[in-house]
Amino acid sequence: MRVAVCQLNSRDQRDHNLAVARGLLERAAAAGAEFAVLPEYVDYLGPGEGAPKPEGTDGEFAGFFAAAARELGIWVHAGSFHEVGPDERRTYNTSLVFAPDGTLAASYRKIHLYDVEIAGRVSYQESRSVAPGAETVVTEVAGVRTGLSVCYDLRFPELYRRLAVEGDARILVVPAAFMLHTGRDHWEVLLRARAIENQCYVVAAGQIGDHEPGRTCFGRSMIVDPWGTVLAQAPDAVGVATADVDLARLETVRSELPSLANRRL
Repeated sequence: MRVAVCQLNSRDQRDHNLAVARGLLERAAAAGAEFAVLPEYVDYLGPGEGAPKPEGTDGEFAGFFAAAARELGIWVHAGSFHEVGPDERRTYNTSLVFAPDGTLAASYRKIHLYDVEIAGRVSYQESRSVAPGAETVVTEVAGVRTGLSVCYDLRFPELYRRLAVEGDARILVVPAAFMLHTGRDHWEVLLRARAIENQCYVVAAGQIGDHEPGRTCFGRSMIVDPWGTVLAQAPDAVGVATADVDLARLETVRSELPSLANRRL
């Protein structure tokens, strides 16, 4: 199966962001991708006061990407968006996956929230406006077990071990808006670690560039194989990168170095 990561620079113009996302999905489909992944908050990444009204999983956001999947005939992971939350103050940071017929195959609410204080660099409390999800999600994409996560989840290996072991995942998906100052040191290291320790393909789509004053995302969207080899990486620009998921390669890695089978804890 050929997979694609679509790298965006989403800002505060939702219609424009969605149009760019649709164009990248078209490029992915034209390149032969059966499964395309978009980044976190694909429809809006700007000042909080201008954010779109939260929607349900059957709202305009979902309808837009359901139509894209159906019209292009591919699996679409629609990054994430602001889903209606448990109260008026908080939304969920939610990913949606659509099948080629446009049906909603899976949804996942981000579990780990980005509450970080780095002196002189960033002060961000995602939990002030976002409620955490509570359930891990593995779904089938073109017959391949695929585990879902979002951005800051990447720092919590126990989540991915559960997806790989209990969920039998072969692909791990990471839509993200990874900050520049952490991304340049940690993004690739963490993605390759999650691939190696779980012997899975990792498909990670990120936001790139400036989005609002004080917020710059790292980009470098990539696809990593179960040995930890980076198969494809987007340059520092809006665009698409593709690679092939080879399940025979995955099974060879797992049989020759059976770390998942050898675990004791």
